[in-house]
Amino acid sequence: MKKIFISVLISTLISITVCAQEKQLTKYVNPFLGTATLWNPEDLGYVRSIKERTWGAEVFPGASLPNAMVQVSPVTQFRSGAGYQYEDTVIYGFTHTNKGHWNLLHIPLLPVTGPISPSNYCSTFSHKNESAQPGYYQVFLQRYGINAELTSTLRCAYHKYTFPQGEEMELVADLSRANNRVKDWNINQIGDCAFAGYQDADEKMYFYASCNYPVMDIRQLKDSVREISLVSFRNADMKLPLELKIGFSFVSIENAKMNLEKEMMHKNFDQVRNEANETWNKLLSKIIVEGGTDRQRGIFYSCLYRSFLWPALRSDINGDFRDAKGNIANEGFRYYTDPSFWDDYRNKLILLGILSPDVTVDVIKSITDRGEKKNGYMPTFFHGDHASVFVAGSYLRGLRGFDLKRAYKLLLKNATVPGKGGRPYLDEYMERGWIAEKDTTNVRTWEEYKAAVTKTVEYAYDDYATALIAKELGDQDNYDLLMKRSSNYKNLFDPSTGFWRGRIDNGQWIKDFDPYYPYYAYMYREANAWQSLFYAPHDPQGVIALYPSPTAVEQKLDSLFSEPWRGYEAHNMTGFIGNYCHGNQPDHSIPYLYYFVGKQEKAQHILDSIMNRFYDMGSDKLAYAGMDDAGEMSSWYVFNAIGLYTFSPADPEYIITVPLFDKIKISMDKNKTISIIKKGKGKKINKILYANKKIDGWFISHDQLVQGKDLVVYVE
Repeated sequence: MKKIFISVLISTLISITVCAQEKQLTKYVNPFLGTATLWNPEDLGYVRSIKERTWGAEVFPGASLPNAMVQVSPVTQFRSGAGYQYEDTVIYGFTHTNKGHWNLLHIPLLPVTGPISPSNYCSTFSHKNESAQPGYYQVFLQRYGINAELTSTLRCAYHKYTFPQGEEMELVADLSRANNRVKDWNINQIGDCAFAGYQDADEKMYFYASCNYPVMDIRQLKDSVREISLVSFRNADMKLPLELKIGFSFVSIENAKMNLEKEMMHKNFDQVRNEANETWNKLLSKIIVEGGTDRQRGIFYSCLYRSFLWPALRSDINGDFRDAKGNIANEGFRYYTDPSFWDDYRNKLILLGILSPDVTVDVIKSITDRGEKKNGYMPTFFHGDHASVFVAGSYLRGLRGFDLKRAYKLLLKNATVPGKGGRPYLDEYMERGWIAEKDTTNVRTWEEYKAAVTKTVEYAYDDYATALIAKELGDQDNYDLLMKRSSNYKNLFDPSTGFWRGRIDNGQWIKDFDPYYPYYAYMYREANAWQSLFYAPHDPQGVIALYPSPTAVEQKLDSLFSEPWRGYEAHNMTGFIGNYCHGNQPDHSIPYLYYFVGKQEKAQHILDSIMNRFYDMGSDKLAYAGMDDAGEMSSWYVFNAIGLYTFSPADPEYIITVPLFDKIKISMDKNKTISIIKKGKGKKINKILYANKKIDGWFISHDQLVQGKDLVVYVE
């Protein structure tokens, strides 16, 4: 009997251990995925002649929590996206904010030993002695013989440096440098074992660092190029690594210290690291996939991880934050940065709402607060609007924790009142239903103009999204106005070419028109005419009606994916299927138009090719086809891998695709779990059942999904 009991006990323990291991989805995540750059013509789609590298995914490998204030990560070069390029060989420091978009990189710190100069303190490193996991980063600094380990909480970073025995322990604080222009900085010793200060680089970030060794002094080193601060520590015995626990705040040093005391002060490194891993594992476990290959699961969970690093927290643990006027505010919600609306309205913000609805609500509260206090417009990003799509799509999917009327007031001003802070060239758009472009010739790719075609068609979609909110609030007059304007995309369709095309002031088509030539801002934003096709996600049937027949649309789509790229070089255009460019966002919704001309299987052929080719490219298999843009590229993969896509993100529904995996379980809000099951092999969907009932068409509503039933996709 005793032997039986012991046998059962051992079996139970083994079962528990196996289950625990199975639940560690963080093991699939590779934070280095996306850090490499494409160099080979086969990957780029053209032969390079320019010296500058093409843009990679511009992501960072360092430690962070989901949507945290702190991202502590190595810098191999400043003014380079996320600051880290896999092909680089030196590290300048470890910074504490990151988006992956040529800004931030606050407060660079680097442990050093021996003599250095302000212009020469970086260290070589090797990928053979470098590692990263969600919430953890490690690298060996070869120049100094120092092993550096990093982990973090929401508002704090933990640095652990193992120095060679007998060497002096010092720390470079290069506060004159960041990805933004540094306007001011300061660092001072606080008591025996702490130092504090700030760096004002676009945003002013404060820090308070507690050390496990006494601070001997902080002195300034300056040469003709640079000034740095050098923190020296008393280390007579040096039996332990140097550990820095650093709290951060965008309000004050006092708040940075408060954040440190509440989040990290009484924890050791392993505890913080393990808690970070568990936080990520909890988030990743909201989507469980079965089937597929190790490679596919690795890409999937790496993309899911990458989708939840931005927007970033900006409020302290007590709720304090700096508002749009620069005043200290506390409104009872967590304050976040603006999303990258032009990039991630398409999918990432909807994924955020599905898996982190509480964060999404606070992001909407944040942008509403910012708009009210700044200029009365809802914040915009880059050249578009699109907060309208985010707010409408979130509200219509059931998120109710924000004031829709306040948000709508700002969005309506964006749509109807020209002015600084709102939509550029709105007066033109309102007057004639389209925006004019300059009549000129020989425009070079990088020259800045209005991007008038892209603005016109995107404003039409923003009008549609704002109209959906107007309908919810009973504002019939503005609903009618905005819905009428949502057809403005048709005003720039040229039936003689089958493309959206720029017009000059008198209404004539721009004559110097080459649909293959890419622009950054002439007619099209970061695209050519091929990549700008068919954009009206709210009205695909209206788009099809512009052509002679559905067959003509199918033929146009076939040409898009088969007409070869003409070898044009652009830093942010890589990853081609014909003239389709997955390395940038403008054409990411185009493949699904095949659905509306009765050729769903052609769409799936393209989607499968994209997922298979463009997410682990290059010699190291660590490159994306293009910029991740705060998670948009990653979220695109996540949605298509689970068999759903936000074709029109403002509408609370999803177009159904063939899942990459055999079975997917998604934990929705309100403790509901939906299972998506693929039956059969192939690319053609012949039947879709939800809750054992056939779905007519290709869409499933969000209201259906949250019921937590089985969605079964039959393919052949």
